Amino acid sequence: MNAVLKPEGAPLASAQQMASAGLRAFARIAQAWGLNVDEQLALLGQPPRSTFFAWRKHPEKATVSRDTLERLSNILGIYKSLQILLPEPTAADAWVRQPNGAAPFGGGTALARMLAGNVSDLNLVRRYLDGVRGGGWS
Repeated sequence: MNAVLKPEGAPLASAQQMASAGLRAFARIAQAWGLNVDEQLALLGQPPRSTFFAWRKHPEKATVSRDTLERLSNILGIYKSLQILLPEPTAADAWVRQPNGAAPFGGGTALARMLAGNVSDLNLVRRYLDGVRGGGWS
């Protein structure tokens, strides 16, 4: 087996395994956040609809781009941070749709920022939440 090894000796997950796990988690997050198909497509970088539905049907067979893997990583990180910051799941899931006066959002919602289309927008929301976890709400 040609597994890449981490320094500790534990095998790294293949890109295929990461894509499969990420897409399964994304489907659960999309449901929790009440995302429609167009919002899901935007968050994933606008894959063709047929590709998106194939991913949903068979995530274990999905081949995704590096950009999509990065998007999935950011979305999972955002979700995790919200679960830590707002332990009530309903509040954590609702946060992405609530108006926010913090600088990155300018009164808009985190979801609107994430839907702007760039992976950097997802990364900005993730870094904002990571910062809040480290030092309190802005």
